[in-house]
Amino acid sequence: MASSMKSSLILFFTCSLFLQVTYAVYKTEVKCESLPNGDCAFAISSTGKRCVLEKATTPKDDLISSEYECKTSEVIVENMKEHIETDECIESCGLNRNFFGISSDDLLEPQFVSKLCAPACYQECPNIVDLYFNLAAGEGAYLPDLCNKNKKLQSSGAAEDGVDAPAPSPSIF
Repeated sequence: MASSMKSSLILFFTCSLFLQVTYAVYKTEVKCESLPNGDCAFAISSTGKRCVLEKATTPKDDLISSEYECKTSEVIVENMKEHIETDECIESCGLNRNFFGISSDDLLEPQFVSKLCAPACYQECPNIVDLYFNLAAGEGAYLPDLCNKNKKLQSSGAAEDGVDAPAPSPSIF
């Protein structure tokens, strides 16, 4: 038991140090266009606008080449600036760093909604919850209602891990 607690504390302090170093690197100013692609998705610039990873096609030697670039979106986040999302939140919320654009499509996936609504994400990752709360609202839905509907779907046994559950109908939006 003591060994487990000691390991947990070491992991906590290591992660804290990493986050402090990462934050110090970007502390002066977060410009989406200056972020590495791996930090772009779910980041918020110094101006309070969301960063978004986009595919850019450029002509190269008579061929079209696709590369990815971090861009500043027009989506403004209230009360949050200069934020690079943590790996813990990315994992807890069922996301990945190669997320392109901003879309509400994930809200149609019961497995994603389960992770988003789980306490590890919903209570610990306000940036991600804010994003999906607003995406749901843009579709005419209320995120807490989606969480409750998904919870009921799971408790009925239809959305157990490894079992394909019927996708929520668009009428939930």
